[in-house]
Amino acid sequence: MDFMTAMKISGSALKAERTRINIASMNLANANTTKTIEGGPYRSKSVVFGATPLDNSFQAAYNSVDDRLRKVNVTAIQEDPNPFREVYDPSHPDADANGIVKMPNVNTAEQMVDLMSARRDFDANVSAMDTIKAMALRSLEISR
Repeated sequence: MDFMTAMKISGSALKAERTRINIASMNLANANTTKTIEGGPYRSKSVVFGATPLDNSFQAAYNSVDDRLRKVNVTAIQEDPNPFREVYDPSHPDADANGIVKMPNVNTAEQMVDLMSARRDFDANVSAMDTIKAMALRSLEISR
């Protein structure tokens, strides 16, 4: 693998992790949104990363994969199918006749863990890019 391909892979991973951080931030920002443009409470979202399928051997798969597949892909942003939380609050403007308010299905602890994980993955890819850059510079120094 050449230096540029390695940089492209790490760059695509940075872009994918940025998407993951944005989605988790959006979920946290809307954790108390009871009415969206669609009319109901906000529904939590999650990012789905794509993987490149492998053949029988790693080397055969590596040789057959073109550059557009040698990267991290965000294949989908899915909505969480879990039910909304129901809270009794008769004074809330979105409460039904029984005083029940449907709240978003956002789990704030889960979103914070997702943010921390995405940040660590982001940092790991930055470190990989720094290492690739250092290797490239070192190889240029050797060739002098």
